[in-house]
Amino acid sequence: MELGIGMFGDVALDTKTGKYRDASVKLNEILEQVKLMDQTGLDVFAMGEHHRADYAVSSPEILLAAAASITDNIKLASGVTVLSSSEPVKVYEDFSMIDLISKGRAEIFVGRGSFIESFPLYGYDLSDYNQLFEEKLDLLLKINNEENVSWSGILRRPMENQTVYPRAFNNGVLPIWVAVGGTPESVLRAAKLGLPLIVAIIGGMPRQFKNLIEFYKQEYLRAGHDESKMQIAIHSHTFVSDDQKDIDQYFFNYKSQMDRIGRTRGWAPYTKEQYEGGRSKDGALFIGTANEVADKINEMKELFGLTRFIGHMDVGDPAHDVMMNSIQLFGEKVAPIVR
Repeated sequence: MELGIGMFGDVALDTKTGKYRDASVKLNEILEQVKLMDQTGLDVFAMGEHHRADYAVSSPEILLAAAASITDNIKLASGVTVLSSSEPVKVYEDFSMIDLISKGRAEIFVGRGSFIESFPLYGYDLSDYNQLFEEKLDLLLKINNEENVSWSGILRRPMENQTVYPRAFNNGVLPIWVAVGGTPESVLRAAKLGLPLIVAIIGGMPRQFKNLIEFYKQEYLRAGHDESKMQIAIHSHTFVSDDQKDIDQYFFNYKSQMDRIGRTRGWAPYTKEQYEGGRSKDGALFIGTANEVADKINEMKELFGLTRFIGHMDVGDPAHDVMMNSIQLFGEKVAPIVR
């Protein structure tokens, strides 16, 4: 099973000044952290896309390109590309260039997006939320598999025998995963297309997702795809420390971001009881000592038949040294136990 780390590029709010932490500092810290992931032998780094003051990364492609130049082996993925409000031609062009710079290490995770800021920002109508994703995924897959593209849809102008360059490694084909939050329709789409599936499990109990993942496996095979090529991943909030003080402190980072998001979505304030419940054996938080996190990942591997686990690690913008320690433990202690 592949192991990786995902980030959104959270920047903490200074309650005294009312200002968010310097995005320039955060971006350079992320690059140092990705370099450490590569050095510790982790398999994947996934960078998310947001268009808000509390996140530093609006364009994962730019950061991944920078990471490509300072790493040697780690795969570099978007986590996720909000495809509904992106241009598929540009998405392919950007990631094919990352792929060429990194000598074949680029991947695209596409999703509809649980944050909607990009829709009004780029001039899209939220009422087209589902159709935009379906059309743009269809076009992206066609570009990925064909050098000369002819395509037509409803919400985008057609393409007639147009070429898209440069072409990526592996005969121009990039790995494209479908990222879902638990919607059966999204899972069914990925299964029918034979695309790898990554499920965000960030709350409740992971076991609740068992039927959803079994549904994917069933429909993937029903569509006639090769079982040996089936890939399934989960993406869950993760933090590793062998010091209980760090684990206790991480609650405050976690709460600050959950409450900030929750205020716009009508959530109740996040509590320590929720945090400890999530950290428990049956909860969805992979937060604890190296042994605790490794054991929980292995349970998920057995439960779902995973081929990849992505630990989302920068919720609430922990200090750089704390992040570096968590990454090092994940790479040097968690990964060997899981493997």
